[in-house]
Amino acid sequence: MSATRFSESVEGSIRDGVLVVTIDNPPVNAISSHVRAGLLAALDQAASADDIAGVVITGAGKTFVGGADIREFGKPPVGPTLPEVMQRIEGFEKPVVAATNGAALGGGCEIALACHGRIAAAQATFGLPEVKLGIVPGSGGTQRLPRLLGIPAAIDLIGSGRAIKAAEAVTLGLIDRVSELLLEDATTLVRDLAQKPLRRTGRLVVPAADPAADEAAAKKILSKARGQAAPAEAVRLVRAAAETNLENGLADERATFLSLRDSTEAAALRHVFFAERQAGKVDKLEGVAPRRIETVGIVGTGLMGAGIAVAVLSAGYRVIGVEQTQDAADKGHERIAGILDKSVQSGRLAASVRDDCIARLKVTGDAGELALADLVIEAVFDDLEVKTSLFQRLDGIVRDDAILATNTSYLDPDKIAAATARPERVVGLHFFSPANIMRLVEVVDCAATAPEVLASALGFAKKLGKLPVACGVTEGFIGNRIYSAYRREAEFMVEDGAAPENIDAALEAYGFPMGIFTVNDMAGLEIAWALRKRRAATRDPKARYVEIPDRLCEAGRFGRKTGRGWYDYSSGERQVDPEVTALIAAARAAKSITPRSFTANEIVARLLKAMADEGATLLAEGIAARSSDIDLVMINGYGFPAHKGGPMFVAAGSPAA
Repeated sequence: MSATRFSESVEGSIRDGVLVVTIDNPPVNAISSHVRAGLLAALDQAASADDIAGVVITGAGKTFVGGADIREFGKPPVGPTLPEVMQRIEGFEKPVVAATNGAALGGGCEIALACHGRIAAAQATFGLPEVKLGIVPGSGGTQRLPRLLGIPAAIDLIGSGRAIKAAEAVTLGLIDRVSELLLEDATTLVRDLAQKPLRRTGRLVVPAADPAADEAAAKKILSKARGQAAPAEAVRLVRAAAETNLENGLADERATFLSLRDSTEAAALRHVFFAERQAGKVDKLEGVAPRRIETVGIVGTGLMGAGIAVAVLSAGYRVIGVEQTQDAADKGHERIAGILDKSVQSGRLAASVRDDCIARLKVTGDAGELALADLVIEAVFDDLEVKTSLFQRLDGIVRDDAILATNTSYLDPDKIAAATARPERVVGLHFFSPANIMRLVEVVDCAATAPEVLASALGFAKKLGKLPVACGVTEGFIGNRIYSAYRREAEFMVEDGAAPENIDAALEAYGFPMGIFTVNDMAGLEIAWALRKRRAATRDPKARYVEIPDRLCEAGRFGRKTGRGWYDYSSGERQVDPEVTALIAAARAAKSITPRSFTANEIVARLLKAMADEGATLLAEGIAARSSDIDLVMINGYGFPAHKGGPMFVAAGSPAA
């Protein structure tokens, strides 16, 4: 029988008496309205044909179904709805088997759950990531998954939004088995199931759970929610599956889904989702091809350089690390290998992958080895003379077409580039520490950077699995410049009467993982102190300047590393320090400042405004291309809560708290 087209994106053909239905809606087989309509039309044909034993649903390409169609976000719903499709699949009188050839995410996973059997290719993945968009699964995921996996495992998967590989899915009971002959085995399973009563997921009894395991799973999710509604609602709905029938559970799930979908939290997370799709896009690079990069040199293998090396190795590149001496190179190699070893020990990395990374790594005291590099990233001490001297040396070593990247945080990369023979090949790649973990990379477009060099840097960062944000040259780039304004405003409030611990508490209640003074203590206060001292001669004498951080540093209080900073850490825990309280009081008295109190809402509002105002200035100066880029930088580099959308999103109209 020839193929039958059920809609523009769904077609079917008969295979051994089974209707094999293929979803072909590139790039990710999203569940568009025509996909939903096509699935129902396919089921109609199977129901009416006596010679069809059942149905197999699979996806074209490398994806089963990648979730909702983002083009339908925010638009009036078009029937049939996905819950209607699920109900038809689960209640179908003939067997329906999901042959998951690749990623089954969101609604794709829910389709698989509604089927009577599930077989997966080894490369398939499964997940219900809706909480990452501020919502919950809306088509049965919270009710069917616990009936297969039990409450604790379902809370983990739905509450975290994490995806699992096929092997884990088998172990948990989400799928029946993994197959190398996917369609052949799926059609065989259909014929087998046709001979027996169908196992309808929604009619299964939720397996009894150990209350302690249930509570532990919920506590783990809720402890990371930081005020987000969706994870808490996901936990509640999963638990409800054990206490109510499917019909009531589905109704509760759908009502919760619709309520969350229209929330500010979901709007913020959708903003972040679309912002990430835009990030790294630069209008002037349209049609510009990046250069081929295979071997990456990294000068400096300290904490930052080692982290960069691990990220680069993990992406499949060859790495040549360079140090000043062979002894330092050996220690650098050991440092890089140590990070990889920890990833193996934690289960994040297979030992074979670690071995492959080490095989592509060379760390040497001979800078001449960099002649083989397509890209060289410097991660040396953040001093202009040190960096310009290094780049001038590299001019005489690397090929003419090699790219030179600086990882500076605050220095002017234009000055570094100007000191080289070929400034057009210099670009900024500002990684955030630890570089093997943090997603954000600010890709700095210097005054002379050639378009193909910028395109290459952006493409390279994406291949590392990073989130690249392009920006222009300014001190601190996007992130550190906004952070400086944020810190300055926090210090103003301390001088005016707010206690550091109250500012931190307000920020943490808003959703930041840590308050700004806790972050400063963790990073080390001496870095900003050195920067302030360098700027002292050029500082506007009329501008307000808070001396309290300087007094802390003068007292040797550099943060956690010295046991004292804004807080006292001598007990191993963060404690308010009476010495700091007295120091602040003395600083206020010296300026005749009468301290006043601040509410948590006032604290947060002032800090958000400081960030947004600096962001607006960056946009006006052309340093940042779009406000959403600024939001991404603050979310991914500085702990701004993603479910709030970022400072620019808040300033555009979202509630401040």
